[in-house]
Amino acid sequence: MDAPAISFRKIGKRYPDGTRALDDVSLDVPRGQFCVLLGPSGAGKSTLLRMANRLAEPTEGRVIIEGRDLTPRTMKPIRRRIGMIHQSFNLVGRLSVAANIMTGALPALGPARVLAGLFPDALKTKACMLAASVGLDPAHMSRRADSLSGGQQQRVGIARAFMLDPAIVLADEPVASLDPRISSDILALIRDQARVRGATVLCSLHQIELARTFADRIVALRHGRLVFDGTPAELDRNAIRAIYGEAGPVPIASGGLAA
Repeated sequence: MDAPAISFRKIGKRYPDGTRALDDVSLDVPRGQFCVLLGPSGAGKSTLLRMANRLAEPTEGRVIIEGRDLTPRTMKPIRRRIGMIHQSFNLVGRLSVAANIMTGALPALGPARVLAGLFPDALKTKACMLAASVGLDPAHMSRRADSLSGGQQQRVGIARAFMLDPAIVLADEPVASLDPRISSDILALIRDQARVRGATVLCSLHQIELARTFADRIVALRHGRLVFDGTPAELDRNAIRAIYGEAGPVPIASGGLAA
């Protein structure tokens, strides 16, 4: 049997001031799953997600990627297997859309070649194909990234994340700054691009209805502890109250949510 794409084993995170961001979190994410991390601000979602590529370090426990412990020694080969989509897009505004997409090949090319803009023709062709697949026109490729709308910039971010055909995609609040209609479009793009490649997605979200729509599985944190792990259909009124407390959003009769 294949090892899970991502395994968190008794993860804890404590800051120097004593604040505990995560407490004894254990979780397996199977290959090919679209798993959403849900919870209020400060619950530990982004911290846990960022541990999957060592952007955050646990103070307790282990992170295992495709059966290998994630350590400084194993990080370089593992990083080639992971794509990242950021909340704030993390594009270089003065660079073209094409150049920003091709920086997704950094783990394979190395920083010197990327900084010099020495991209092989095959990568240039792939960048154009990925741009088209996320709904960007050829005319966008030569434009500065900071001239695009927020939704267009996140499309660039998605194309960049898939440059090396990653086995795992980490999406850290990828629609937090976008309006609801654009948010649905962006999550659909992430889901569809991942399905084409059989990639695993671990995605942190605040929005319950988006989690219900796009997730295969929802895992929720509150105060750094795992409080829910189930299917979207199992995310009922009681589960939502366990995640957000009595003052949080609750289901309404139509199946939506009241704020």
